Amino acid sequence: MVTTTAGRARRVRHARVRRRIRGTAERPRLCVFRSLKHVQAQLCDDTTGRVLVAASTMEAYVREEAKGKRKTEQSRLVGALMAQRALKKSVSQVVFDRGGYRYHGRVKAVAEAAREGGLKF
Repeated sequence: MVTTTAGRARRVRHARVRRRIRGTAERPRLCVFRSLKHVQAQLCDDTTGRVLVAASTMEAYVREEAKGKRKTEQSRLVGALMAQRALKKSVSQVVFDRGGYRYHGRVKAVAEAAREGGLKF
């Protein structure tokens, strides 16, 4: 449970964004979660409540590639991996959900790498 003021404020911002954004099977929601150490991204179909594709810095493949790199560079790896996995599932268009975080730094790196990988926002 989030107890800090900043954590509560992020959850309020995220709820406000989620009221407007919905993911469908044709255009799923690319949601990003950022902790102090890791970044996670998922493609969610909100009509069925299923996660179609996921990628994270906690995965063994990404962990090996990310050794010695900064957190922003690790986030780029996650975004590129998300795009690769999404295209494999024949998903090319997504709705971006920044999760209440500012579109800056690691969140922006995930989005830009996913765009470069072939996803359309």
